[in-house]
Amino acid sequence: MMKIKILYAEDDETLAFLTKDNLEQNGYLVSRFSDGLTCLEAFKKESFDVCIFDIMMPKMDGFELAIEIRKINVQIPIIFLSAKTLKEDRIKGLRIGADDYLVKPFSIEELILKIEVFLKRSHKRVVTENNDSMVGQYQFDSENYLLFNPTEKITLTQREAELLKLFLENKNVVLKREAILKSLWGDDDYFMGRSLDVFISRLRKILANQNGIIIENLHGIGFRFTVK
Repeated sequence: MMKIKILYAEDDETLAFLTKDNLEQNGYLVSRFSDGLTCLEAFKKESFDVCIFDIMMPKMDGFELAIEIRKINVQIPIIFLSAKTLKEDRIKGLRIGADDYLVKPFSIEELILKIEVFLKRSHKRVVTENNDSMVGQYQFDSENYLLFNPTEKITLTQREAELLKLFLENKNVVLKREAILKSLWGDDDYFMGRSLDVFISRLRKILANQNGIIIENLHGIGFRFTVK
C-alpha cells in the first residue's frame, strides 16, 4: 500500500522535528519545509495527500501559501497549525480555503485524527448507480466535488461538497446547527459553529444565480435548503 504523503511547513525547528517524527512513526511520509515559498515550489513538483501549514513563516506566510495552493488544487485537505489564537485569524484561514485550524500547543493525537478523517473522506470513492444530483442548473458530482453544466464547471472544496451533499439529502427540511456540526465536524463547539457559517456563506455565493434555491438561516435553530 502506498504511504500517505504530507506537505508540512513549519519554521520552528524543535516543533517541526517532533511533529514530523510523530507523523512518520504513524506511517506517514512527511516532506517538511521551513518557509512558505520553498514549500510551494515543492507542491508544484510533487504530489501530496495532505497539507499542514504554520502561518507565521519567512518568505511566504501560511495564509499566502494556502491561497497559492488553492489556485492549483482545491481538493487537497489543508490544516493550519498556528499560535495565532484570534477568532479572526481562524475565520480568515477558513475563508481562504483551509479545512481545519488547530491552535498551538496542539495534541499530536488530535492532529492525526484530523488527518485520518480527511483522508477517509477524500479517498472514499463508493461506486453507486448515480453520484450526480441536480442543483438548479448544475449537476453535482459529490465524489469529485464538482458542480457543472454544459458551459461551466465549479470545483468545490471538500467541506463545501460535504455540506452541499448534506443539504441535498435534506431538501426543504430544517437542519439544526448541532446536527450539521456533528455530521461534518464531529463536534458542535463555538469555533466549529463559526466555521460552519463561513462555508454556508461560500455556498450561498456559489449558488447565488440559481433561481429557486435558498439557504435559509433560521435564527437560533439552524438552516433549511429550500428548493422551489
